[in-house]
Amino acid sequence: MLTEYSDRVILDCCKDTPAMQGDWPQEAAVEPASSADAQGDGPRDAADIAQNISDADAVKILLDMKMKKRQKKPSLPSTVTELATEEGSKVYVVGTAHFSDSSKRDVVKTIQEVQPDVVVVELCQYRVSMLKMDERTLLKEAKEINLEKLQQAIKQNGLMSGLMQMLLLKVSAHITEQLGMAPGGEFREAFKEASKVPFCKFHLGDRPIPVTFKRAIAALSFWQKVKLAWGLCFLSDPISKDDVEKCKQKDLLEQMMAEMIGEFPDLHRTIVSERDIYLTYMLKQAARRTELPRVSEAEPRRSVPSVVVGVVGMGHVPGIEKNWNTHLNIQEIMSVPPPSTASKILKFVIKTTVFGLMGYGCYRIGQRTVQFILSMPVAQSYLHKLMDINPQH
Repeated sequence: MLTEYSDRVILDCCKDTPAMQGDWPQEAAVEPASSADAQGDGPRDAADIAQNISDADAVKILLDMKMKKRQKKPSLPSTVTELATEEGSKVYVVGTAHFSDSSKRDVVKTIQEVQPDVVVVELCQYRVSMLKMDERTLLKEAKEINLEKLQQAIKQNGLMSGLMQMLLLKVSAHITEQLGMAPGGEFREAFKEASKVPFCKFHLGDRPIPVTFKRAIAALSFWQKVKLAWGLCFLSDPISKDDVEKCKQKDLLEQMMAEMIGEFPDLHRTIVSERDIYLTYMLKQAARRTELPRVSEAEPRRSVPSVVVGVVGMGHVPGIEKNWNTHLNIQEIMSVPPPSTASKILKFVIKTTVFGLMGYGCYRIGQRTVQFILSMPVAQSYLHKLMDINPQH
């Protein structure tokens, strides 16, 4: 039988379909109303109608609804880039600023206009929790960076990658505090809108964050790591909402990227360029021909070109356009290189320092504790008694 979602959509929309105008297939025709029903104010309730149609008719109604809402010439925001595949599938890439109300509206409008078969977002399985949290919880989580989060990051990504992740979280927390807005609002809007489109799939299109951080750390020299960490630790410049909205202008964004490339070219390669390739690959996978829903196994398989909406940061759009018509192999950018000698030495030094400080702290605390106990009158009296007993022996 149909899912609860399909039933709900039919209940909400069946009055707008041709079926309500007498065009229902014979097997789904509504039975004559009983005498009790005849005394009512109108036709039978939509719930009764939904319960009396077959799966095949329900699928047809949902597909018809979707095609009716899908605009042949959609009116799209200026932040949308349209791409196509050799099979005729269309991909609408929405370039967003991650802290932007305008980006949320762009995502909603695009999904409503094109009624996609697949929605792909710039998230991985390690960040999918933000889709289920409300804005207030996310705002609180983004602002709070504590020891528990640090331990979790180190356990998940290793020492150096975990520390780097926490520094980048600090940057995100700084922006969150400045704007009073939780990140990833456009992804949550995409998730909500995709759930309203019949037979629409929702894909996570970003490379797993542990792989990205480990490759980024491995690509930097020791002094580059120190310089980057120093800059992130002391980030405190105020950021306005106007600054974020300006990020949707390609010329300003490219200027910012150029400055970043000049200072950390290897970091840009691993965090931006490689993820451009990965996102492009995932969008292409999503844009394969879509198999139409079947009611039974006996029904022949039919496929049509797909319509895909991708929701990514504006900084990735140029790279996706650049890589779109090239053959992509993501195996290389998914491998994690072994740690360098410098990284091993730094890791050893940090661990030694931490354990040394902990040991010294325990020693100092223990020393002061013993001195405090010995200074107590009860302890001194007990020691005097012991000293008086010893000479007698």
